Amino acid sequence: MSINLETFNRAAAGSRAAGGAKIECVAIRSLCGLQATFCNYGARLIELIAPDAKGNPGDVVLGYSDLNGYLKGQTEMGALVGRVANRIGKGRFTLDTNTYRLALNDGVNHLHGGLGGTMRRAFGVLKSGQSEVVFRLQLRDGEDGYPGNVNLVVVYAFLEGGRLRMSIRAETDRATPVNFCNHVYFNLADDDTILDHQLSINAKFYTPVDEHLIPTGEISSVRRTPFDFTKAVKIGERIEQHHEQLDYGRGYDHNFVLDKSNQRNFHGETLAAKVRAPSSGRTLEIWTTEPGVQFYSGNFLGQSLKPAGRRPLIRRSGFCLETQHFPDSINKSWFPNTILRPGELFSSSTTNIFGNARVSA
Repeated sequence: MSINLETFNRAAAGSRAAGGAKIECVAIRSLCGLQATFCNYGARLIELIAPDAKGNPGDVVLGYSDLNGYLKGQTEMGALVGRVANRIGKGRFTLDTNTYRLALNDGVNHLHGGLGGTMRRAFGVLKSGQSEVVFRLQLRDGEDGYPGNVNLVVVYAFLEGGRLRMSIRAETDRATPVNFCNHVYFNLADDDTILDHQLSINAKFYTPVDEHLIPTGEISSVRRTPFDFTKAVKIGERIEQHHEQLDYGRGYDHNFVLDKSNQRNFHGETLAAKVRAPSSGRTLEIWTTEPGVQFYSGNFLGQSLKPAGRRPLIRRSGFCLETQHFPDSINKSWFPNTILRPGELFSSSTTNIFGNARVSA
């Protein structure tokens, strides 16, 4: 089911996000036939139409058919999440001798910016053109428990060759942790689950977690574990193996340490992952400036009553490859730094390259 942009915007016309900002959606197109639809509520990607190996167009992201789904369903779906994406252990951190306590919205942890966060805010639309949309948001000092006013700009743009690039810039007037990412769920085929998708991740190491899915602080080799995606493997091939880490996450929900020694593209990005759906022939490459990628296999989709999606939202019906800094970095000084200070610029980019190849028999 494809989104009717006119209908979506008409239904959203009477809706307002926190602070009374208007909610609206815009679509952009590439020269090679891709189309992406974004909503300023969470600066989120809500639809991406890409051709399969036979030239048939289809939506490759999970989403809802109307705004109500994004307001009441899987709120992170397709959204730009932050001020700190992923988990902060016990919802607290110390910065420059001050201790901050955040909302516990994921058991004993703080997740994806808390009860508010960027995914529940309406961004301003700075620019909307044929192939590019620019969103802006100001996060206030004390909002969601974080220090500092943060000016955030997010740009989504189609480039040549089926490339969709997301670039993020942020500045602050007070030291604060930042770790933004897009939380889109992909399914490159018409299949109910993503278990047959073939995945490779450019990482020889990952960060194991405890029973609350907080990194232990170790950086462990993927060799001889179910986390070895250095060569393409079906997502479902080892997902049900008895392994402590898979038991904790009910599947994959782990940060991989990207190999940054590989060749960079002209944006300074290195390869994060490659995915192929054999039944459709669609492919996806992800390149990023970020040091890590969180691979989440949709283990908790469909676990509670939620608004219906444009396709069935069931367990493992979509996967996420969230390019970001490591989870709980604010509490682990040996992880990549997530502190942004006045006078500094946070800059990050991730490019998704969509293609297709011969469909498997």
